[in-house]
Amino acid sequence: MNRRSLPVIAFVGLLLMTSCSSRSDNASSQSPARFDLAAARAEIGKRNEQFTTAHVSGDVATIDAMFTRDGRSLPPGGEAAVGPAALHALTVDFLKAGIKTFTERTTALHGNSELLVDQGEYEITYGPSNTVERGKYVNVWTQEDGTWKIQVNIWNTSPAVAAAK
Repeated sequence: MNRRSLPVIAFVGLLLMTSCSSRSDNASSQSPARFDLAAARAEIGKRNEQFTTAHVSGDVATIDAMFTRDGRSLPPGGEAAVGPAALHALTVDFLKAGIKTFTERTTALHGNSELLVDQGEYEITYGPSNTVERGKYVNVWTQEDGTWKIQVNIWNTSPAVAAAK
């Protein structure tokens, strides 16, 4: 090493120390945004309303768009529907029952900015005899293209309420 390279090395060293120091200061002053679970609950509530309304109106395209590209549905007594084509077929078949009313109510929501687990209860009325079915569901939501979408959907019926005597 010669005397001429010493100032260059000192300057580069000073530059590196300054840039590391400034990065460190910026990193500590920029804390990550906190996840707002209450806001997520409100958003999932809206998405659930879109989901149920689309079932009543027979809007298959809206239902299809609510699932992730690798989404899956695990219906009671049936095989898993995995991916867009299988989910579409399941929805078309499900809507043949003639859904008249459908509501979902979240009873628990857990998660973070990447994944939400929505547990709840549903009630659906369908068919010519207006069959009322009540049950439980779990939807796993994830962000895809900046929107909360269903990655996994599973539901099952609760025992029928005994008629009053």
